[in-house]
Amino acid sequence: MTRRLLRIATVLAGVALAGVAAKAESVVRYGISMADIPLTTGQPDRGAGAYQFTGHTIYDPLVAWEMNVGDRPGKLVPGLATEWKVDPADPKVWIFTLRKGVKFHDGSDFTADAVVWNLDKVLNDKAPQFDQRQAAQVRTRLPSVASWKKIDDYTMSITTKDVDSFFPYQLLWFLVSSPAQYEKVGKDWDKFASAPSGTGPFKLDKLVPRERADLVKNEAYWDKNRIPKADRIVLIPMPEALTRTNALLAGQVDVIETPAPDAVPQLKAAGMKIVTNVTPHVWNYDLSKLPDSPWTDVRLRKALNLAIDREGIVALMNGLAMPAKGQVDATSPWFGKPTFDVKYDPEAAKKLVKEAGYSVEKPLKTTFIIAQGGTGQMLSLPMNEYIQQNLKDVGIDVEFKVVELETLYTHWRKGAKDPINKGISSNNIAYVTSDPLYALIRFFDSRQVAPVGVNWGSYANPKVDALIDEAKKTFDPKKQDELMAQVHELVVDDAALVWVVHDTNPHALNPKVKSFIQAQHWFQDLTTIGLQ
Repeated sequence: MTRRLLRIATVLAGVALAGVAAKAESVVRYGISMADIPLTTGQPDRGAGAYQFTGHTIYDPLVAWEMNVGDRPGKLVPGLATEWKVDPADPKVWIFTLRKGVKFHDGSDFTADAVVWNLDKVLNDKAPQFDQRQAAQVRTRLPSVASWKKIDDYTMSITTKDVDSFFPYQLLWFLVSSPAQYEKVGKDWDKFASAPSGTGPFKLDKLVPRERADLVKNEAYWDKNRIPKADRIVLIPMPEALTRTNALLAGQVDVIETPAPDAVPQLKAAGMKIVTNVTPHVWNYDLSKLPDSPWTDVRLRKALNLAIDREGIVALMNGLAMPAKGQVDATSPWFGKPTFDVKYDPEAAKKLVKEAGYSVEKPLKTTFIIAQGGTGQMLSLPMNEYIQQNLKDVGIDVEFKVVELETLYTHWRKGAKDPINKGISSNNIAYVTSDPLYALIRFFDSRQVAPVGVNWGSYANPKVDALIDEAKKTFDPKKQDELMAQVHELVVDDAALVWVVHDTNPHALNPKVKSFIQAQHWFQDLTTIGLQ
C-alpha cells in the first residue's frame, strides 16, 4: 500500500470512529479530487472548484451566485451586499449597500471597515494585512478595481478603471474574512488558516493539511435559507479517481466528485446515484501567440482543433462530458455563428500541417504543460494521452510537462511571456465560463495579458477589443449578449484556443445522501447536502 493510500485509510478509519462517537450528529464524508485542502484564509487556492470547499462554506462574497437551483442557470443575487448600483454622476463608481446584523464566526461585526480591510488584504501590497498567497488567487479576478472607500458603516464605493457593466461578476470571487480574528491570532495568516473566521454557513472545526478538513454547521448564519442540512462535512483529499470511487463503494465516504468513468456501471449497480448537470466549463488548451511559438500560424491552430476526436474523449469519460465547438456551448447566447467548425477531421488537419511545413514524417515538436489532476481538470492524464496520439497522427508531436495543479495555476497566471514558461507553447487549464467576463473577456482582451489577467497566450485582435469595450459600456443585457456573440465568432474563427470538451461535473452519492442540488455552475452549495 502506498504512503498516500495508507494515510487516506487511516483518515477514513478516524472519520468513521468519530461518526460512531457522535451518533446524534449527521456527518457527510466527502472525497474531493484535490491533493490538499484548499487555502482556508479567505481566498481559496486550487482553482474555481475550491470555492465550494473552503470558499462559499466559511465565507461570503458581496455579490453572490444563485447555487440552490439545478434546473436552470443561476444568476447574481445579494450576498453581503443587499444592493449595488452605478453612481449616476460617474458610471465608473459602484455603490454597495451592505447587509446589517451580520457577524463573523468570532462574534465581531461585519461592516464597511471589514470590506475595505479585505480589499487592502489582496490588492494593496503596502497594507500590513496584505497576504501574497491570497492576492495571487484573486488579483487577476478583480482586474477592473481601481480604488475603494468607506462611505459609512454600511455603505461603500468601488471605482473601476473604466466603465465596466460586467464588474459585479468579478465580486463573486472576492470573499470577506474577519479583521478581528486576524488581530486575535497575532496578525499571522498561517495561524489564521487553522482558526479562520468568516460569515459563512460553515465554521472550520478541524484542519489537517493533505488529510482532512471538518466543517460544522453555523446555526447563527444570517441567511436562514442556507443553513446546512448536515451538521458536519468532512473533506478528504483523494486526487486519484479510482481511490475516490473505491472509497465510496466501500462505504468509507458518502459523496465523491469525478468518479472513475470506467466504474460508473459498477457504482450504479451498487445503488450509488450519479449526478450530472449542464456545466459552463471548458477543457481546453491555451496557445502561446508569442513570436517564437508555432501557434502564430492560424493553419496550425486550426489543425490542432481538427485533429482531436472529441467523441472518443467523451467515450473515454463514459459519457461524462460534451464535445466543445468553442469557448461556450452552442446553446449559449454568446455562441454566435462562427464559420470555423470545430470538429474531428484528421485529413483536413494533416493538410493544414503540411501547408505549414510539417508532416507525420517531419513532425512539429513542442511542449505543453498539464496538471496531473485536480478539481475541474477531469481525467487530465488519460485525456491528454489520448489527445497526444491524435496530434501525433497528423504530424504534431507533443511532449507533456506534468505538474501539480497549483503549480500549473502559477504558470497560467504568469503568462506565456514569463521565464517560468520558457519552452512551453501551451497550457491545459479547464475553467468556468458562466458569464461574459469569465467566458470571454479575461481570455481574449489583449489588455488582460499577465499580470493583469489570464490572457495567457497574449492573444490580440483589435476587433475583439473594440467589441469588448462597447459591451462594457452598455448596461442592456440583450445588447451585451449580441456583442459577446460577435466576440465568440471572432475567436473561434481565429482558432484562438483548442477546445476539447465541456465538463458535466459528475458526482456520485451514497443512497443515504437524500439531498444535493447540483447547480449549473462550477460553484456548488454544500449546504444542500443532507442525509436520510
